[in-house]
Amino acid sequence: MSDALPTAIHRRVAALRAGGEPTAIARLASGWLVLGDPQVISGYCLLLPDPVVADLNALARAPRAAFLADMAAAGDLLREVLGASRINYAIYGNLEPALHAHLFPRRGDEPAALVTAQPWAWDWSAAPRFDVGLHGPLLARLQAGAAARLALRPRD
Repeated sequence: MSDALPTAIHRRVAALRAGGEPTAIARLASGWLVLGDPQVISGYCLLLPDPVVADLNALARAPRAAFLADMAAAGDLLREVLGASRINYAIYGNLEPALHAHLFPRRGDEPAALVTAQPWAWDWSAAPRFDVGLHGPLLARLQAGAAARLALRPRD
């Protein structure tokens, strides 16, 4: 894929700006918090920068610090709202060459074989795709939780 062509991250951020992204949780200082698709682990989220950049190192110091602070604040939100025991964070960009952070809320009720496994060990093909009917209540809880926390108040 040419760097000049928009990535799925670019398209998703454009949809978020236009108000047409159903997975939107909150607008943060550095970008957008959205539910992941698929929901391989219930509550799996992505932090997408706005504007989109190639990777974390493409950000100047202040925007980089804002992105990482938003990532940690989003993890706090997931712990509080979902009762997660810990959050797994990941920034790769190998398949989708644009900055985005994965946030996986981990809980004690996971299958025993997966409790210590990293999230990529889960069966992503069997995970449910985002569906408003199925995931709407989860999305609403996260949106309400985000709106109630100063660090996650929309910047607009």
